Amino acid sequence: MGLDYALDLGRDAFFTAFIISAPILLIGLVVGLVISLFQAVTQLHEQTLTFVPKIIAMFGAAALFIPWIATQILDYSVKLFGQSPW
Repeated sequence: MGLDYALDLGRDAFFTAFIISAPILLIGLVVGLVISLFQAVTQLHEQTLTFVPKIIAMFGAAALFIPWIATQILDYSVKLFGQSPW
């Protein structure tokens, strides 16, 4: 296995992990921003108000995106094991 092949594998693994985690993290970001705006407007600064809706939204997003995530992982696995370093 050459250095170029190892770097390509690492880059593809990093990119796949980024693509898989992006939708769930973006939903958590949007929910967090909405809750922060709500807290700023109402001046209600309860710590649990930040975490509980964000966790629920991220679990819901994970459940919603499971088929897509599984497809992405399967495609990456087929690509990974279908390649030959020689």
